Amino acid sequence: MVERQLRLRGSAVALAAATAGLVVCAAGCSGPGAAAEDARAAEDPVGILHRSAENLVRAGSSKARTSMEMATGGTRVTIRGEGVYDYEEQVGRLKVLLPQDPAGVDERRPITELLAPGALYMKNRGAGVPADKWVRVDTATLSDGNLVTGGATDPFAAAELLRGTRKATYVGRTSVAGTPVRHYRGSADLGAAARDASPGSRASLRAAAKGFATATVPFDVYLDDEGRIRKVRHRFSFMNGQQKGTVAVSSTTLLYDFGAPVDVRLPDAKDIYAGRIAE
Repeated sequence: MVERQLRLRGSAVALAAATAGLVVCAAGCSGPGAAAEDARAAEDPVGILHRSAENLVRAGSSKARTSMEMATGGTRVTIRGEGVYDYEEQVGRLKVLLPQDPAGVDERRPITELLAPGALYMKNRGAGVPADKWVRVDTATLSDGNLVTGGATDPFAAAELLRGTRKATYVGRTSVAGTPVRHYRGSADLGAAARDASPGSRASLRAAAKGFATATVPFDVYLDDEGRIRKVRHRFSFMNGQQKGTVAVSSTTLLYDFGAPVDVRLPDAKDIYAGRIAE
């Protein structure tokens, strides 16, 4: 009788151990295939990130959400945007929402931005610009290459910046908006990114390399199983010419719904405002 009880107790312990193992595996086991992929991800993170922009071109297009947080002189503001981007043509459209007036009485209308190689078009820009007119900015003339000026980093420029990755580490697996991703952390050199970028981004990144307080840009990036960027966060630092201080900027770009239709028509010359823009 005692021997039978011991056998039953031993079976119960074995079953409990097996069940616990299943629970643990369901929560975190990745299997030999995933382990091999993780090993490859850790082996050459710099090379993987250098190729991430090309993977977006192969994907064709996507939807995008942006968030840009700026901090200077004890003041912190966040600018948000949403839209679509065509990586083959390097054109996109974003609706950018500025922070509400501090008094809460001035409801800001979204700025419509059209992104194109070497150019940024803005509508509802304010500052004395008629509501039906666009403002065109040559991004190569901007000290930040339009990584910051538009209130949203051009999604493809954000990817091209990773071509300048000098060092990176594989952090591990996680998820972004329910999609399994691999997290990398590192820093990129703006000058190197400009040299290796596509012709449409080269001049803007070269301008940023000259205009930022430092040419080294720390980042965190999350790639899906096809090597496409799902999320990237850059931390910029540039000189504020008006206040003669350094502005810290954290720019986050979230990419999703790859293959989404993109219809961007750039403004005609007659629709572009040529007058003076107030500060």
